[in-house]
Amino acid sequence: MAREVVDAMTMRRALTRITYEIIEQNKGVGNLVFIGIKTRGIYLAQRLAQRLKQLEGVDVPVGSLDITLYRDDHHAIDVQGQAKLNGAEIPVDINGKHIILVDDVLFTGRTVRAALDALMDQGRPAKISLAVLVDRGHRELPIRPDFVGKNIPTALDEQVSVALEEHDGHDGIAIEKLNN
Repeated sequence: MAREVVDAMTMRRALTRITYEIIEQNKGVGNLVFIGIKTRGIYLAQRLAQRLKQLEGVDVPVGSLDITLYRDDHHAIDVQGQAKLNGAEIPVDINGKHIILVDDVLFTGRTVRAALDALMDQGRPAKISLAVLVDRGHRELPIRPDFVGKNIPTALDEQVSVALEEHDGHDGIAIEKLNN
């Protein structure tokens, strides 16, 4: 049985806070490109770009990355229904840009490592930062997010599920104990 730990309003506030942190840490936002990791990272990247436009009046390009080809793991704990292999859809040249890689949940770090590999196949950015809605801990690789919506400590036998209006019909974050 899943229990909701973050509701739609709290999620919206977390994304707004991430947007403000991005603005504060970057002297100007003209060199930024948001790249979402499929599937939910894309919708989060689009929301961050929309919020940035509202706050700063600047259109930040948004791209997507499908990292399936680059994965080195397939745990039972992974979200079901992984994205199909479609590669990258990035509307601008990323060489020399500051890329903000966006994902829903940071867990072991393996998805981010795969995304970095996929991104480097696309070009050579000046800088890459990581924004995640949820950091649940349990890292297996030395990867740390630059922007975090919520730190949610979990047990290894729990799964964090992020629901987004664009994909799931509602916003929220839930934790569910896995049946082993």
